[in-house]
Amino acid sequence: MSFLTGLECLRCGSEYPIQMMPRGCPKCLKGKPSNVVCRYDYDRIKKVFGKELLSGRSGTMWRYRELLPPDEENIVSLGEGMTPLVKCSSLGKSMGLKNLYVKDESRNPTWSFKDRLASSSVSMALQFGIQTITASSSGNHGAANAAYAARAGLDCVIFTVEAFPRTMRTLMQAYGAKVVAAPTARDRWSLQEACVEEFGWYSNANFTYPPVGYSPYGVDGYKSIAFEICEQLGWRAPDKLIVPVSSGGSFYGSWKGFEEFFDLGLISNKPQMVAAEVFGPLKNALTKGLDYVEEVRAARTVSFSVGGGSSTYQALKVLLESCGMAETASDEETMEMQLKLASTEGIYGEASGVLPLAVIKKLREMGKIDEDEVVVALMTSGGLKDPATTRSYLPDIPLVDPSLDSLRKGLAEAYGYILPAD
Repeated sequence: MSFLTGLECLRCGSEYPIQMMPRGCPKCLKGKPSNVVCRYDYDRIKKVFGKELLSGRSGTMWRYRELLPPDEENIVSLGEGMTPLVKCSSLGKSMGLKNLYVKDESRNPTWSFKDRLASSSVSMALQFGIQTITASSSGNHGAANAAYAARAGLDCVIFTVEAFPRTMRTLMQAYGAKVVAAPTARDRWSLQEACVEEFGWYSNANFTYPPVGYSPYGVDGYKSIAFEICEQLGWRAPDKLIVPVSSGGSFYGSWKGFEEFFDLGLISNKPQMVAAEVFGPLKNALTKGLDYVEEVRAARTVSFSVGGGSSTYQALKVLLESCGMAETASDEETMEMQLKLASTEGIYGEASGVLPLAVIKKLREMGKIDEDEVVVALMTSGGLKDPATTRSYLPDIPLVDPSLDSLRKGLAEAYGYILPAD
């Protein structure tokens, strides 16, 4: 049985029963839109949940099931969660950091952090008795929803735009999703909203503007990121968690996870949260002291998963509550970091996924991260989701004759690598 008791607006505090609320809080929708969040019976949870309970449980995010929304019998799982927390000593040393870690979400079943959201949210769709999952996505979100809908025996319709990586198209369709492209991002939201209204489909992604974010049941799946990090660090939170942020689902979910572990007495500290952005809508909101996120200009970027010009109230609230920071990195800084992470630590991340590391480097240079702090970067997905972008930043592979002289010349010209003299 679930300990979920209802939903609550993050901005105005209005309470709602357990239901589908894809537009967020109706009282805030026409003013300053806000998402709704899950609430639980924490007094009951305290009586049954603790460190000892976890010792005999399997290594998935569902080891924390008392703090997740669905009833246990409705859980839809592919073994997601308990991804490695990798200490990056070489990369950290180059930045002047002694304790730099990467939470490698590429180890999830569809190779991204979105599996946590999809597992939790699709489980609730099953609990609600809904037959069709829908979302707007150009990447990881659509692939994860397609996979978990398939696992649950549900239909899945994904709305996207024409310009998105071929790899993502293949993933979504391979898992059985009906993928439909619309002319613009706003057009796909309109189609998604119409299907939710007309057919009662379960919306697992935002379709409002300004955005309110994902299903609250999916966002709570991201709490498991924080839970795992605390376990992996020996029951403490990091000093800073840096997350690539668009609508801020994983950003808010992780923060909520740290708060819950703190309130349950399982950790004694909470981290400063840092939003890694491309165009900086959250940075702009902080700079201006806003209580909402205004739109900024956006353009094409290698970090397409987080390349929008807006964000959500939930993401801004995390920054305000954690005394957090928001910082941007350019495409050049991001791609340089992608190749450096892969070549020094053996971890190949998607551009959006290594954006936090590019931001960490900037913040360290600005003196906003101390060398002894425990710093965790959330790497949301693997680089093979978009290898074409990486390829464009790499040298051409030299074609050499079968002789040492030809090999020597090819290595020197392509890579600057000098073979020993004869």
